[in-house]
This record gives sequence, C-alpha cells and structure tokens, in this order.
Amino acid sequence: MSVFRKSRFGFTLVELLVVIAIIGVLVGLLLPAVQAAREAARRMSCSNNFKQLGLGIHNYHSAYKQLPIHQGGTSGVGADWSGGGAASNRESLSMLVGLTPFIEQQAIWEQISNPFSTASQGGTPIIYPAMGPAPRNNGLTSGDPDRYGPWHTELPTLRCPSDPGVGLPSHGRTNYAACLGDSPYRGTAGGTDAGLNHPSGLAQQTSASMRGAFVPREIKRFRDILDGLANTLIMGEITTDLGDRDTRTLPAIDLDLTTPANVLPTGCSRHAGINAARPQFWSPGATTTGTPNARGYRWASGFPVFTVMNTILPPNSPVCTSAAAEDDTTGGGAAVMGFNSRHGTGFLPPSSRHQGGCHVLMSDGAVKFVTDSIESGNQNQTPVHFQGTGFAVAGSQSSYGLWGSLGTRASKEVISEDF
Repeated sequence: MSVFRKSRFGFTLVELLVVIAIIGVLVGLLLPAVQAAREAARRMSCSNNFKQLGLGIHNYHSAYKQLPIHQGGTSGVGADWSGGGAASNRESLSMLVGLTPFIEQQAIWEQISNPFSTASQGGTPIIYPAMGPAPRNNGLTSGDPDRYGPWHTELPTLRCPSDPGVGLPSHGRTNYAACLGDSPYRGTAGGTDAGLNHPSGLAQQTSASMRGAFVPREIKRFRDILDGLANTLIMGEITTDLGDRDTRTLPAIDLDLTTPANVLPTGCSRHAGINAARPQFWSPGATTTGTPNARGYRWASGFPVFTVMNTILPPNSPVCTSAAAEDDTTGGGAAVMGFNSRHGTGFLPPSSRHQGGCHVLMSDGAVKFVTDSIESGNQNQTPVHFQGTGFAVAGSQSSYGLWGSLGTRASKEVISEDF
C-alpha cells in the first residue's frame, strides 16, 4: 500500500519578513524620488506663471507704450497716501493691478476698473469708486478697504505652487514682486511726499537711488533700460509668510535711512535678532513688522513689504525695513517719519520654497533661476543715495557685484558671466 503525501505551498515567517523588509526599503527609496518629481513639477509651474507675467508686461507695453506703474492708481485733492478710507486708493496700487487684463484676469479687472458695491456692517451699501480703495487697512469698519472684494481675491497666476501659504491674515497673496534696483532709498513713495505732491528735491533723490526697471509713481518704458532687456531683472520671486517668524518673510525693523553709514546689508544678514539655534528664524525678542505686514500678503498693494524686491542681499537672505515711510515734504534729505511699518522700505531680497535659489524674470521675458550663492559684491558698502560719496554716489556702478548689476537699468555695468 503506497502512501501519498500532500505538498504544502506557502511562505515561512522568515521569508515573509524578508519580503516586507524589501518592500519597505523600496518604498523608502521611492518616496524621495516622488517628492522630488512633485517639486520639479511645482517649480516648472512656478516658472510658467512667471513667463505669463513677462508676456503680460510686454503686451501691456505694446498697448500703452509704457510699463504698468508701481504705486499707481487714483488720488483726491490733498489726499494723504498714508490714510485709509474708500474715496481713492492714494496711488498705492502695485503694478500687478494694471497687469490683470493681460494675464487672463479680465473678470477681476472689470470689477476693479468700475464702481464696486458691497454691504457695510449695518447693511448700508458702500459704493467704491473705480480702481478701488487703498488695499491696506485691517479693520472691518464702514467704508473700510477690507470690504473691497477684489483685493481679497487669490489669483492663481500670482501664486507659486511650492508656497503653502494660504488664508488670513493675508489679503490676497502674491509670490511675484517688482524689482526697484539696488538701493532702498525712496522705495516707498518715489518722488512724492505725503500729499502726493512732487517736490524737485524728492525727484532728485529718487532719480539717484531708484535705479531698477520700476520706480514708484513714475512712468518707465523699455527704452529706459539702457543696459539691455536681457541684462536687467524686472521681477523676482518671493515666498509668503507662514506665521513662523521666518527671516525671509517677516521683516525686521531696524533701518534708519537718515544715517546712511549705518545702512549696511551685513547689518541685516547678521542681525542680532536672528535665532542662533535656528538661523532662518527670528528670535522671540526681535522687532518685526508683525504678521499682517508680512511679505506677499497683499498683491494689490504697492508698499515694498508686499510687492517689492531689490538686488542688494542675495536670494533667501533676511529681510529688513525702516520703521516707517519716507515722507520728506521739504525734499532736503531722506527723512523717515512715523506712519506704519508696512510703509517702510529696506533690504528686500527675493526668496522661494525651491531648493537653493529662486526664479527671476528678465526684462526680455526670460525666466531664470538664481542661486543663493550668486556673486553679490561688497555687502559692507552703503547703497547708492542722493548724498552718497565714493561707491555710493549717484551714477556709480552697483557695489553688489553681478547680483546688483542685474537690478540696475542704466548703470552701464557689463554682465560678463552667466548666472
């Protein structure tokens, strides 16, 4: 009599553990690759947004024979640009507002360029005039600009997918900012005083220091960019604040522009308020603008903290501003008088959530990626200003190396290296 034995098929416990271990290793190897692929896609999308902005700027110039005005808009008789209210926007709109119909945002442009009605707290309609109010108040009182819908609208073209920032306390975020050159002086109001007058003294100060493609409250054209469109940066990427006291997104307040000798880029990049244990964050005791006045928080506002970058400190460096706006009604100097920290100007480098650098938009429409290590010259040199001497005298080539040279429109620097 023969005996038949049934064969049993299966895994032993050891084999099963080996298989699980192999799968775990493969997943561990695959996840970083997936994350890298996702970031590459986000970075490409961010670059495409910038290309759309560049195309929009060129189409705007073709239509109006000028660049969109930064710090433009409406003003009333004797209007004080530092005030609030709904009567006008006190020439405080960013260049992004005029660009909206050229970046496939015709619908919101129709709302902005026509009277806009909304309800107040008591239910009484508020009729905002064309071009809206100044996009900067924080309260919810009757007639407050915070009730003006278009300024709160998030525009996808203005957002980088790598930036996770969303929602309050921002009022419509942007990751793209106008370049004002390689000096902070007159970066808030350009050649105007608090009453929106144009004293000759302020015009001289602005002409000496505001050397970028955009100048606050001035008309600029491509023909003004004598260094060449391909050699001049017109916009840069900025990352928005996440409420974590990031040195790139929450400006420290410590610049006194009335004392040029103390206005040094190294003073910001080596600021005493930087947390020694976490160098990318401010320590709790550092004096900052406060979260409502953080980088990129209002795409419609032309104030530097929201929509301006300059080519002084290299990308992803700390941000520092003056305590308040330049408001020299006499035109005699670079006085700083007290309104609000959001009006301040200062060292405003571009930044991003991409690894190692950020995107910039050249005046010819090309989008390039600039690394944090770009050659940035002498960071112990004061910026160019009206009463400057030596390397800071008006008309000098930029002291901030290749990086500074890319920000100036007509300083006759020779760009002899790639970046």
